[in-house]
Amino acid sequence: MLCPASDCNLCQRLNAFRHDNQKKFPSYFNAPVPSFGDLNAELLVIGMAPGLNGANQTGRPFTNDYAGDILYPALKKFGFAAGNYGKRADDGFKLLNCRVTNAVRCVPPQNKVVADEVNNCRRFLTDELASMPNLKIILTLGTVAHNALLSTLGCKKSSFKFAHGAKHFLPQQHITLFDSYHTSRYNINTGVLTPAMFNQVIAEIRESLNVL
Repeated sequence: MLCPASDCNLCQRLNAFRHDNQKKFPSYFNAPVPSFGDLNAELLVIGMAPGLNGANQTGRPFTNDYAGDILYPALKKFGFAAGNYGKRADDGFKLLNCRVTNAVRCVPPQNKVVADEVNNCRRFLTDELASMPNLKIILTLGTVAHNALLSTLGCKKSSFKFAHGAKHFLPQQHITLFDSYHTSRYNINTGVLTPAMFNQVIAEIRESLNVL
C-alpha cells in the first residue's frame, strides 16, 4: 500500500489532530496525503510531513505550502516539471521523471513529528521505494526525511551523515542520496537555506542523472 487509508489510525496523535481539523476546516483534504508524480520516475524527493494549510488542504505534497514555492519552481527550472504551479491540486502542474512524497503522510500538530509516527509510516515509504523500478536518485529535505529513508533501507545513519549538499552512494540499493535543508519558510527566512543553494542541489541532481 503506497498511502495510508483516509481513516488511518496508526498514530493516535495524528488521528486526533486530523479529526479536529475536519471540524475546523471541513473543506480541506484532511487525510493522509498521497505522493505526487510517476512511479516510473528516476528521482524521488522526500519531505517531512504535510503542512496544515498546504498539502493537508490541497491533498498534494508541498502544494499551497511555502516550501512548495521553493521546491516546485526549482524542479521546473531543471526540467523535472512542466506547467504553471498554481498552488492547487488541479492547477495542471506536472512532474517529469520525478516523484514527491513525505516521510509522514498526515499533518502533525505544530509541524513537528515524533519518532513513532515516522516509524509507523515507514511501511508506506517501503512500498513506495519498491514500486519505483527506475529509481536512481533520492533527495531528502531535512534530517527527518534523511533518517527515515536510511531506516527504511536498513542503512547505518553513522555511515551517511546528513549535510546540506551532501551526496551519498548507497551501494546495496544502487541509489544516490542527495541531502538538502528543508525548503521551509523558517529556513529561508533565517538564511539557513537560500533559493540559490537549493537550485544548486537540483542542478547537481540533473547533472548526475544525465550521466547515469
